[in-house]
Amino acid sequence: MSYEPLQPGLLRTGGAPPAAAAPAPASGQELFVRHARRDGRSVAIMRAIDYGDSCVVEAEVYPQNARNAAPVRPGPYTFADARQATAFVTEAVEALMYLGCDIQAQ
Repeated sequence: MSYEPLQPGLLRTGGAPPAAAAPAPASGQELFVRHARRDGRSVAIMRAIDYGDSCVVEAEVYPQNARNAAPVRPGPYTFADARQATAFVTEAVEALMYLGCDIQAQ
């Protein structure tokens, strides 16, 4: 199965576009942001955005041995609702805490 972008943050399976697709909101509502730091240095920032019919988690990851300060942006990770997105971020935060990161809600 292949995936192609439908619009930023949303994915659909390959094939013909759905006949009666409802347009997604142009902008979503930011639910929360979590910033992970270790030894005062940014490690990751995760942001959850609710688009009504889906919830997207955007991430910025700052590799430790990077030659520049630009973050890597994996994802975005799309979920059916805010509950699923929150569970995903909670697990990521727990892993970062286990690795010695301090987490700040913004």
